[in-house]
Amino acid sequence: MKRTYVRVLKVTIHCLLVVIMMCLIQQPAFAGSAAEIDREVKRGLTQLYESSPKAKELSKATKGILLFPDVLKAGLIVGAQYGEGALLINGKTAGYYNTVAASYGLQAGAQAFGYAMLLMTDEALEYLQSSSGWEIGVGPSIVVVDKGAAKSLTTTTAKEDIYAFFFEQKGLMAGMGLQGSKITPINPE
Repeated sequence: MKRTYVRVLKVTIHCLLVVIMMCLIQQPAFAGSAAEIDREVKRGLTQLYESSPKAKELSKATKGILLFPDVLKAGLIVGAQYGEGALLINGKTAGYYNTVAASYGLQAGAQAFGYAMLLMTDEALEYLQSSSGWEIGVGPSIVVVDKGAAKSLTTTTAKEDIYAFFFEQKGLMAGMGLQGSKITPINPE
């Protein structure tokens, strides 16, 4: 009897999580306006530079910065994340994007965070702009910069296509990464 109860509980939880995930993934229909995204990206860029002086230093040598200031991630066995952002070229918005990911496995929690991808090469910028959707892990090489790696990183030693910086992390969720995220162009109102 106890085994049946546990099985029913697991199936119920999985179904609820699938419904929640579907709601999160459907969010592009409720995309913020261009002005709202621009305002949040500007705020996010300030937070990025305050939390990582190396990101500010590297930004002077970038071809573009793809910034997602507010990404929400939640999961309990099944997880999902969603955020909207913009591509900045020479400090001006050159396009709007969303980031979406789904995962399944041993996970629990919820968090909000921002991340920026510093596009260091013309090829990386061109790849982003020419693709109708870009799955992280396919295409240009990406290095996620943590505080330890940032100490030795300079514009002279930065040789990879893209450097990713996380900032403004709130909440508790095991793991932080970009693998499996899909970045897609959007057309906000």
